[in-house]
Amino acid sequence: MSKKNNNMTYGSEKKGKTLWSDRKHHLWFPFSFTRYSVENGRLYTNKGFLSSREDECLLYRVLDISVTRSLAQRLFGTGTIELNTKDRSNPVILLENVSHPVKVKRMLSDLIEEERKAKGIDGKDMYGASSHYDPIEGDTYGEMHAEAETDTDMETEEDNR
Repeated sequence: MSKKNNNMTYGSEKKGKTLWSDRKHHLWFPFSFTRYSVENGRLYTNKGFLSSREDECLLYRVLDISVTRSLAQRLFGTGTIELNTKDRSNPVILLENVSHPVKVKRMLSDLIEEERKAKGIDGKDMYGASSHYDPIEGDTYGEMHAEAETDTDMETEEDNR
């Protein structure tokens, strides 16, 4: 089942099948070299004409989604979707000036939950506690905690003198 609306495509999930795609709009015209798509549990962002860049983010790594719509965007039926991710190379992904942003946000939210269920990942596995050691990020809490203890020890030694 596939539904097309303007330059946006929705469909059922199958391998190699694009679930959603759109371009960055200027006013209501999709004249841009920035393209967005979702397929195979991944969000792709392609930017550029002469030199281009493609970024990919696994959907289950998205932590939070929000939609921002200025007055002009509301008048032209577009909006910006901000995705906060656990992706190291691109922690904040902006899908700028996409058409029907609220529908897209809801669709992405459902796809993210489906991907997490399929991979057996709970929300708590993604967020982690501040004292949690993340092998990708490194033990930043431990380093900060050790620095704080060292500073406190130095102050105490100075006070004893």
